Order: sequence, then structure tokens, then C-alpha cells
Amino acid sequence: MAKLFFALLALVPMGALAAGPSKRQQVQIEAQLRQHVTTLASEEYGGREPGTPSETLTLRYLARQWFDIGLESGTNDPGNAWFAPVELVEREPQGSRAQFFHGKRRVPVADGGFFVVTSGLRSLIENAPLVYVGKSLGGDGARTELAGRVAVILDSEAKPEPVKGAGSAGAPPGLDRAGKLLESGAAAVLTVLDGERTLDGVIARRRRAGYALSGERIGGDIEVFVSADAARQMFAAAGAPDLAALRAAGAAPGFSARPLGIAGSFEATNRETRIKTHNLIGKLEGRRPGSGALVLMAHWDHFGKCAAPPAEKQICPGAVDNASGLAVLTEVARLLSAGKQLDRDVYFVATTGEELGLLGALAFTENPPLPLNTVVAAFNVDSTGLVPAGLPVSVVGQGLTPLDPGIAKVLKAMKRKLAPGEAANAFARRQDSWALMQHDVPAVMVSTSYSDPTRLEFFMDNIYHRPYDEAARVIYGGMVDDVLIQTELLRFFADTKAWPAAGRGQGRAPVAAAGAK
Repeated sequence: MAKLFFALLALVPMGALAAGPSKRQQVQIEAQLRQHVTTLASEEYGGREPGTPSETLTLRYLARQWFDIGLESGTNDPGNAWFAPVELVEREPQGSRAQFFHGKRRVPVADGGFFVVTSGLRSLIENAPLVYVGKSLGGDGARTELAGRVAVILDSEAKPEPVKGAGSAGAPPGLDRAGKLLESGAAAVLTVLDGERTLDGVIARRRRAGYALSGERIGGDIEVFVSADAARQMFAAAGAPDLAALRAAGAAPGFSARPLGIAGSFEATNRETRIKTHNLIGKLEGRRPGSGALVLMAHWDHFGKCAAPPAEKQICPGAVDNASGLAVLTEVARLLSAGKQLDRDVYFVATTGEELGLLGALAFTENPPLPLNTVVAAFNVDSTGLVPAGLPVSVVGQGLTPLDPGIAKVLKAMKRKLAPGEAANAFARRQDSWALMQHDVPAVMVSTSYSDPTRLEFFMDNIYHRPYDEAARVIYGGMVDDVLIQTELLRFFADTKAWPAAGRGQGRAPVAAAGAK
């Protein structure tokens, strides 16, 4: 009965959907969404951590749903039908050592006053001069000045700008000065924590495991963090200027890098683990081969066990983030599969490793099942289920791709209001569309969930990435809206007459604009 209903609904033209679904239709769609979210966010599924039995349960459930709906494998790889392998490398800090010298004399620094971390397995620097660089970000002409030296920066001088996020987990505030200085040739970067950040806070964050795709070049860059008290002790013992004098010098016009008369030796090591995981890729074949393709994407992974005893709840179920997105993706696939065959192929992608740094989406772009320059439009679904029905629609990535006119046309036909402004772009770097945008794929996220700042802020502050992101908290009205919106977007962009544009080169996302928060 449910299949017959969806088949009939899928045949209704866009104009007929403009007034919104009937109560009966809404109830049917909501029931399917609720089933998916309740299942995927259940205790049995264990928080959907990559490389665990939870992954097997999750991907089998989704693959079975997609196969029954009528999708075919979209990996385009006979050796890996449906499941595209992704290998991740986990690196967790193990050792941290630092010594400082003034001439041949060792400068004492308390053991608890510093922390050294590297991106490699083991990195070592010996007797490298420390140079205070002020607010410099390196760049042209800095390589000779920084080569073989440790660039010293003050945390209090950080500009209030964002660094590139690491998936949904986000990133701490402050411009990524260390990364830019390392790229400019510094042997290491030493940050004096004289601002709001504390050494304990940095250690707590940086001791967490880091992740990358296997085969990705992981350098041996070294970063050193020193508490303000330890820095004062070290500078005084070496006769170097105090922190106030350095800040004043760094703010003066025409400032140039200043040697501190101190050398440092640093060593950091990591423990490495490899994780075998998968993207799930399904495909709805179009009737016009060679006309390009569409991608609808949602990440399946979450954190698994995220709290320790004696906490009553220890699993992060990830109902909103992102069982909700998987549910929407699956029901869009059901509607499209039951309807008239589209002109273009549609790929449905459930990505792994989004929470670890958009890694599944990056793997998709590095080993795509189709040429990326044939992707006409890509849409991501992440963390819906936050709002009731009828709210305006926000576009994460608005103004950053050539898709805006088409999206506006679809929403107008559906009599849906587009939220004004570009506030939703604060999330541009924090979701899988970003990985595609870096390969010139026109990719956005369209959802009603980002149109209510109050609900969104409450979720981010109290539920996001916590054991409380449970199925019982999901609001399904907005999810039903998102199913219908995604369905009509895909129908429109799959129509070669309605949207004749083809693939890459139509508008890469400006990095600075996408990072604005």
C-alpha cells in the first residue's frame, strides 16, 4: 500500500505540489522518515562509528532499502558493488618533548608548561632558533626568513576569523596562522597562550586522534604550545623581551621578525591505526546518457560511544546528525524511483568519515564513480529534523555556485519562501558539500532546518554531538518539507530542457566567502 502511495505521489507534477502535501501524504511520508530515524539512531546501531559492527548494520539497512526502492549500485565498480572502500588513518598523540637553550645554557621550563604535537608519526627538530614574527602570516618573501627557524606567535594577536572546519565537529576560533607559517617554510610554530585559550584546553583538544585518508600525504609539521607563565619564565631567563614588549613591537608599523636569542629542540610522536570503512553509492539511471548527472549526499557516520561511565547515556545516537539526512535521502530516492524516468542519472551517496573531516566526501572526489566535470548539481542533506513544517528554506552555499537561479525557480513553483541573506553559509565548510566545491562541483545544502536561528542555536549548544541527539527529539514536519523540496530540485536539475548547463567550471566557491561566519 505504501509503495502504491509513493508511486502515485511521484507522478504528481511540480505545480500540483506547490500547495504542499495533503494530510494523508504528510502522514505517509512522516511514517517512513520516522522508521528510518528510529532504526538508525537506535541503541542497536551503536552510534554508527566507522570501522565497527555499527557500520555493517547501518550500510546493510540502507543498501536493502535502496535496493527495494529500485536503485542499482552506483560505484560503477564490479569488484565493489554498492560499497566503495575508504581507508582512513587515525593518528593519536603519544610523546611530547621540548628543550630550550640560550647559547649553550639550557633554559628551564616546567614540564607542565608546554605541549608538542606533530602531523607525522615522529618529528624531531634540534637547536632551531626562535623568531618572533608578530602578526605575520608568512607568504611571499618569508621562506628565507623562516627557513630552519621556529616562528613564535602570541595567541592574543589572533584575528577573530575562522579556520577551516573539521567536519561537523568544527574548529576553534582564530585564523590558522600556524598553518600559513608552516606553509611559508617555518621549521615549527610556537604559540604562546597569552589569550583566551589555556594550555589544558589545547592539550585536551589536540590529544584527540586526528584522521586522514590513507595515501594522503601527511607531513611532519611540528606545533609547540607554551603557557603564558612558562613563556615569561623562559624569556626572562634568556634575557628576551617580555610579552608586553613583544606585543608592542609586533603592533608597530614596519615590524620585521625579531630573533629571541633562544633555540629549541622538539620531538613529538603519534600512534597510527588504519580503519577500513565504506561509502554507500546507489544510482537511479537517467534516460539521456551523456547529459550529466546529479548527486544527493548525506553522511551516515557518527561517533559511536562518546561518553564514559558513570554517564547514564554513553552512545551518541546521531538522530538529527545525521540519521535525519539519511532518511530524507532514502525517501527522495523512493519518490524519484517510482516516478517518470529522469533525463540525467542521479547518484545517491551515503558518506563515511564526515565527522572526522569530510573524509568520505573527499574519498568520493578522489575516486569518483563518474567524471566530476559531468556533475551538473550536487545537494547535501545534513541535520534536518530541527523545525516544524512551513518554515522558509535556507541554502548553505548561496551565492557560491551557479545553482541559485534554478533553486529559486523551484522554490517559487512550490510556493516556498527563500530565507533572506547568507547566514546559513556559516555552515558551508562544515558539511560534505564543501569537499565537492573544492573540486569545482556545484554543490549546496538546501533545508528548512537552518531558517530558525533559535532552534538551531539550542540544538548546537545542548544536543549536537551529545548522547541527547535522540530520535524522540526529531521534528518531522520540516523533514517532510525537505523530502519534497529535494525531490523537486532533483527533478528540475535532471531535466535537460529546464537546466541545460553541464558540470564543472560554472563557478567555484570563493574560499574566503565560504569561510565567513
